[in-house]
Amino acid sequence: MKVAELIQNNSTNPFISYEIIPPKRGGSIEGVFNIIEQLMPFQPPFIDVTSHAAEAYYEELTDGTVIKHVKRKRPGTLGLCAGIKSKFGIEAVPHLLCDGFTAEETEDALIELNYLGIQNVLALRGDSHGYTKPVSNNRTKNSYASDLVAQIKRMNDGVYIEKLMDAAPTDFCIGVAGYPEKHFEAPNLEKDVQMMKLKQDAGADYVVTQLFYDNQQFFNYVDKCRAAGVTIPILPGLKLIATKNHLKMLPKSFFINMPNDLVEEVEAAKPEHVGTIGVEWGKKQAEELMSAGYPVHFYIMQSAKNIKKVVKYLKEKG
Repeated sequence: MKVAELIQNNSTNPFISYEIIPPKRGGSIEGVFNIIEQLMPFQPPFIDVTSHAAEAYYEELTDGTVIKHVKRKRPGTLGLCAGIKSKFGIEAVPHLLCDGFTAEETEDALIELNYLGIQNVLALRGDSHGYTKPVSNNRTKNSYASDLVAQIKRMNDGVYIEKLMDAAPTDFCIGVAGYPEKHFEAPNLEKDVQMMKLKQDAGADYVVTQLFYDNQQFFNYVDKCRAAGVTIPILPGLKLIATKNHLKMLPKSFFINMPNDLVEEVEAAKPEHVGTIGVEWGKKQAEELMSAGYPVHFYIMQSAKNIKKVVKYLKEKG
């Protein structure tokens, strides 16, 4: 089922979904499947799988020569999505990126997903990691998420990059990212909301937000989006605090603010107690959001241990 339909069909009974990352290059898929197996008792309606473009890194040899390497550290998004849908019967939502991929490569990926029966995708610009993929004169590239959304929408209308006779339309449900505290490149939240309206107009069907720790930021964002004419569903994205390092790493990586009372509580706690603080904060955030009628989308990295505590609590609360 499409994510937009899941949201509509569960408007009075908000669900909980998740996002996971593929294993590192050469890693086993079993670790990812283990996380999903732990979530299965909670009946997740869909699971997002992140995508990672090629990154540049440098190696200094013993003779002082420096060599530039380019590689994708976490390939396998499409294969992992196919595996999830086949093994668990859950809707899998692959992330598609502008950065690091030509429009032709994106079209190929969408054709493969269509053949696999995967109908949901999340369209993102992606973050640069020191490498810009060369694009020759006869190739094209999507510069912004709205461009990628428009390409997917054209395929849904049966329009491919190369004009084809009797081209079969696809039927993708298109998700995009939202930023309750604005995208770090936007001059202000109002301009960022305008960009969201642009993505909706290009064909986006729903929004999943960047993580946040103050629900009022989310509610304010939704109000601004609605006032600007954004009518598609907006899902709040949450991530549990697990270590003291998150106080520095998360704001730096995601350009977010953290409430003073959360920061003070984590700073005053012993390291082994931080996970419990994160669980309790996640419970309060998710409960308030779900009481307001919103599904909740949890970001997971390597472990489902603390997420299970939160979701078990929410399910028991009903």
